Amino acid sequence: MGLDPILGLVPGIGDALANIAGSAILIIAVQLNVPKIVLIRMGLNVAANALIGAIPILGDIFSIWFRSNAKNADLLERYAGSERRRAGLDDWLFVAGIISAVVLIGFGIILAIVWVIGWLGAAWGRAFNDS
Repeated sequence: MGLDPILGLVPGIGDALANIAGSAILIIAVQLNVPKIVLIRMGLNVAANALIGAIPILGDIFSIWFRSNAKNADLLERYAGSERRRAGLDDWLFVAGIISAVVLIGFGIILAIVWVIGWLGAAWGRAFNDS
């Protein structure tokens, strides 16, 4: 299961310690000249764990399932071995998928804000027309 979900049970401090461990793996990967696209993938793993891990209970369940530090350790072993490996198609697709998801979520948030502002404007207009 790993230490990350157990640390995550301690509010605030546990999540911070788990993310520091994840960042340490990332720093080691930089020092070992892991390909940049793999570093991005590892960084996204840490970011996903940090963002979703901050949600009480759901974040702990996510940490048990996602295991970002274990994924990053596997990536480190795969790409920092004695033979230099190039990043594969799966690394590029993973990063492209995450970036696409972030862009779609951003557009969704913008559309929701525009809709709420329009709805509030219409409600405001009705309130003043009725009086």
